[in-house]
Amino acid sequence: MAVASSAHSTIFSRTSFFHHINGFKRFSFCLPFSSSAAASISSKKKWRQPVASSALELGGIKIAKDDVVKDDPTNNVPDTIFSKMGMQLHRRNNHPLGILKNGIYEYFDTNYPNLFDKFDDLCPIVSVKQNFDDVLVPADHVSRSYNDTYYVDAKTVLRCHTSAHQAELLRRGHTHFLVTGDVYRRDSIDSTHYPVFHQMEGVCVFTPDNWQASSLDPTAYAAEDLKKSLEGLARHLFGAVEMRWIDAYFPFTNPSYELEIYFKEKWMEVLGCGVMEQEILKCNGRSDSVAWAFGLGLERLAMVLFDIPDIRLFWTNDERFTSQFSEGQMGVKFKPFSKYPPCYKDISFWINESFTENNLCEVVRGIAGDLVEEVVLIDNFTNKKGLTSHCYRIAYRSMERSLTDEEINNLQWNVREQVQEKLNVVLR
Repeated sequence: MAVASSAHSTIFSRTSFFHHINGFKRFSFCLPFSSSAAASISSKKKWRQPVASSALELGGIKIAKDDVVKDDPTNNVPDTIFSKMGMQLHRRNNHPLGILKNGIYEYFDTNYPNLFDKFDDLCPIVSVKQNFDDVLVPADHVSRSYNDTYYVDAKTVLRCHTSAHQAELLRRGHTHFLVTGDVYRRDSIDSTHYPVFHQMEGVCVFTPDNWQASSLDPTAYAAEDLKKSLEGLARHLFGAVEMRWIDAYFPFTNPSYELEIYFKEKWMEVLGCGVMEQEILKCNGRSDSVAWAFGLGLERLAMVLFDIPDIRLFWTNDERFTSQFSEGQMGVKFKPFSKYPPCYKDISFWINESFTENNLCEVVRGIAGDLVEEVVLIDNFTNKKGLTSHCYRIAYRSMERSLTDEEINNLQWNVREQVQEKLNVVLR
């Protein structure tokens, strides 16, 4: 089930609605189911964005770069996103995301032995139908826009949430399953948002034999089991914490809830969940059943459990980060190895009707990559002629080294050029 929020939960979230085609060994499920700027570090060395490889393999299926970054008018996937697709951080057992995933697996394996099927290598290229229609996302929902979603073509996207595989798995006869994977969303730039993040979806289906022996109707039975299961998961991850359930709205569940825990002296949303809409079950051959589903964001929880302050750190190969974590060691607290100073640069321009902040962030990320820490609107005004000006402050900071003035100036110069050219705005 999809839920999203800062550091990205899944499609179950109030912050934003979103936040494997299924690599089932059949290529037909997966298909149709840029660039970097160099900047000087010194007179002898150059820094360059990582170049996306020409092909990768996901779920047993080979995917070429041209299958994702296409010369298609509807394609908005940059090279930098393709380069992340094969990294699959959630499958690395000594990485915080892999450690957390395996910790959740441990809970379900212990409490529901041999019940939940696990999928963590499903292909992230899915159809619009799988990503939106199959989970009842309204046709006019903002999450379908090119501003929010990476489109491979008009009918194919990079999944926004792991719920994109829910219908297919139900049709294939799976009744209890956990789906973990990398998901993609065009988003803002700050310490808790990144265009690639990781989610886990859980689904549990009940038949009449399950609830008829109880005194509850099917929906109440599923809701009670859902809350019991997820309260146990929260205790497994966070210990004996205070919890509360918040009524929520999601188009694919009814009733819907968010689970919050009182952690480090504040209430924190852990996940979104609910009883699956009957229409989804009916459309996938389960009209006599009820089901619950939940979705959670691995980065969101891992940042809290491991005290990781910046979402970019999950992607670093710096041994000062990677060596701090070991398989099976849940909740080891990250020790900052350095704090290099940020450098701030402002850019001002007159916007047009088509301007969006997500488009600006895509341009900045495409040039600076993980050297950009934050992009913040610091000034906004409209003049007497009706023209609106925005001023954004860009924070450049490496987590691994000090940036040189020359390097930062080159990055900012390229940003100014590309913002003017690609966004069709007038610089001030």
